[in-house]
Amino acid sequence: MTNTTSSATDSSRIAKGIPRLRPASLPLLSYGFRPFFLGAAVWACVAMIGWIGLLSGAWRFATGYGAVAWHAHELLFGYVSAVMTGFLLTAIPNWTGRMPLQGGPLLGLVTLWMAGRVAMLMTDVIGTVPAAIVDAVYLFVLTAAIVREILAGKNWRNLKVVVLVGLVALANVLFHSEVILTGAPDYGVRLGIAGIVALIMLIGGRVTPSFTHNWLARRAVTQRPASLGRFDFMSIGVTALALVLWIVAPEWRGTGAALLVAAILQTIRLSRWAGLHTWREPIVLILHVGYAFVPLGALALAVSILWPEFLPATGALHAWTTGAMGVMTLAIMTRATRGHTGYAIESTPLTSAIYAAIVVAAIARVSVPFVPAYITELLYMAAAGWIAAFGLFVLGYGPMLVKARRQTHAYGC
Repeated sequence: MTNTTSSATDSSRIAKGIPRLRPASLPLLSYGFRPFFLGAAVWACVAMIGWIGLLSGAWRFATGYGAVAWHAHELLFGYVSAVMTGFLLTAIPNWTGRMPLQGGPLLGLVTLWMAGRVAMLMTDVIGTVPAAIVDAVYLFVLTAAIVREILAGKNWRNLKVVVLVGLVALANVLFHSEVILTGAPDYGVRLGIAGIVALIMLIGGRVTPSFTHNWLARRAVTQRPASLGRFDFMSIGVTALALVLWIVAPEWRGTGAALLVAAILQTIRLSRWAGLHTWREPIVLILHVGYAFVPLGALALAVSILWPEFLPATGALHAWTTGAMGVMTLAIMTRATRGHTGYAIESTPLTSAIYAAIVVAAIARVSVPFVPAYITELLYMAAAGWIAAFGLFVLGYGPMLVKARRQTHAYGC
């Protein structure tokens, strides 16, 4: 019960955006979510357009790195890392009671992230090794900044978040090293995906039931999400073990069996959060939809290992990458942006359109292996949905991110 109460308190603070700000000359640099959510959305569009151009032969770049490796890297360690940064730099001050990173230090971190993106675009000009070094610095600096804040605030319970961020940083180095030495990523891409999925299980597993509880309580709905308890810890532990097995032995049938058990446990965990009762409010429902791709991804990977003739591993992975990562990050970005900029935490028509586009993208991409006659059409549909979702976010939420917070109390659900 203590853990549940603490998680709910953390989530409530995040939603309310407790002000602990120094005067900032630019609103964009007043809080971590502002530049990183905006940068992430812009880069999500740019990287996908770049990928389409590489596939169609419209242009060539990163030839020494490889088109597939560049695409995977820039969505995992480019896009997702920016969203992760924006969320953590906004949540950690609420966890620790300390001032957020802002102004010059925040600009420095943003600059490091942007330098990595530019370097990865220019691998043919500056060389693969220099590009890898420039890119790798960012995540280690981020990890150090998070460690400093967690330790200074004596917020020991969230040290596990630091461990996962550190794993993603190491995965990035491993990813680069494998591309440089062998020509293609292997362990690095799996470690990166596993670390991000674990973060979704940990953070998504805290905010989704907490925000759902708040929304249901305000509407006097009797159903409530189950409290955090032993089943949650067991399901996370089993899934973490399955992820470790997948990293080291991705084709072993024992790994497939473990992923199958993880899929079942994560489905049960999600079903305990009363998500079906939130269908009237998309900004709450989308959290459940995003998390649903966690067990779906585990199931797809299990099938690809146990019955590879039905589903290739590359097709299975997109339930986690386009699905869990794409949907859940947009769910967090829209919600946190509205709450922290003074807007009501509710779904507008534009916000609903963003959710519809990213869900279409995820479904289209996951469907590719099952409809081989329409592979090209589904790939372009997935890309179009992805670009539409993030393009709409930039258009609708970009102004909120660059302007000062509205002086309202729009905490919502």
